[in-house]
Amino acid sequence: MIAADADDFTWAAATVSSMQAAGYQLASGAPVLAVGGFNGTDPYPTLAQFRQMVAQHRIHWFVGSAGSDMISTASGGSDDARLIAEWVAATFPARTVDGVTLHDLSAS
Repeated sequence: MIAADADDFTWAAATVSSMQAAGYQLASGAPVLAVGGFNGTDPYPTLAQFRQMVAQHRIHWFVGSAGSDMISTASGGSDDARLIAEWVAATFPARTVDGVTLHDLSAS
């Protein structure tokens, strides 16, 4: 599903952490943005940057994580990934495909 229409977007999907992104990218063969870097605590992209990418139709899907409360910055780091996950969940309807929560960011 992530690979569908992937050529129409810079990023076929985005998800929190490179650990999750890598699996989806390998499975789909399409580029997946790792929100928050390796463990989700890097400050890239910021919520403002992510919202701009969505507005520019550069990201098709957001793959939900186990929950935004699972993104811990207790060891330091940024809250941007948690803020992005919360904004996506509040803004775009969720659908479950094969047990994975997806949000279609291309839906206006």
